[in-house]
Amino acid sequence: MQHLREATAYLQARLDDFQPEFGIILGTGLGGLVQEIDVQHTFSYADIPHFPVSTVESHSGKLLAGTLAGRRVLVMQGRFHFYEGYSMEQVVFPVRVLKLLGIRKLFVSNAGGGLNPDYNYADLMLIEDHINLQPTNPLIGKNLDELGPRFPDMLEPYDLGLLALAEKAAQDLGFADKVRRGVYASLPGPMLETPAEYRYLRTIGADGVGMSTVPEVIAAVHMQLPVLAISVITDLCAPGKLKRVQLADILRVAADAEPRLTVLLKAVVEQC
Repeated sequence: MQHLREATAYLQARLDDFQPEFGIILGTGLGGLVQEIDVQHTFSYADIPHFPVSTVESHSGKLLAGTLAGRRVLVMQGRFHFYEGYSMEQVVFPVRVLKLLGIRKLFVSNAGGGLNPDYNYADLMLIEDHINLQPTNPLIGKNLDELGPRFPDMLEPYDLGLLALAEKAAQDLGFADKVRRGVYASLPGPMLETPAEYRYLRTIGADGVGMSTVPEVIAAVHMQLPVLAISVITDLCAPGKLKRVQLADILRVAADAEPRLTVLLKAVVEQC
């Protein structure tokens, strides 16, 4: 808690009278939303006390404060992953700081693989539930009672009202056919899965797979923070659709989906 307070105090002292309403985490290849933001403050992760530093390509490592669709937002350009060598406490540290700074809702994006055979490249999967296959989670250890309860309920980790709002926005924007609801499986990475692992994940009920998001969502639910999470399907993992994937391929598909993700998040923020 002391580290959280120090990071929060550092940012509060520099945000002046800026009172954030929403937090947004931008995943791999999905930084284009910042072009829609009237940025008032920019902070390098390296300058914020106790913040980790992004090590993954396409993760800029900056925290932006500004307005999107007339609403005050804090935007993370890049996140942290367990596979980078960070502890789960470090992975979710920024989410906890955003909550202490006053955000009321959290929006999360990621690039993920499509396990559902009906999915196509650049689809947007609204995450309605998840399967946590990370080796640990950020709530292990002494509970931070100031943030939330020892045993948070996970019946509705993804806010149903925000899910409905996103689906309605996609329909109004004319690309409802590119938006799905699905279950996201989170694995540690950094390697992609084997064909047998993809079949296993599909068998246990996952529609998409990736290496992030679930730790941040667990921390958000612990703090009673409503979440909307969207996974951009950047590679196809169903039998018959598998092929070798490199980061450049993932970034290329993410760039194709990014305009839809941007207008969708902007519409949801505007209507919240």
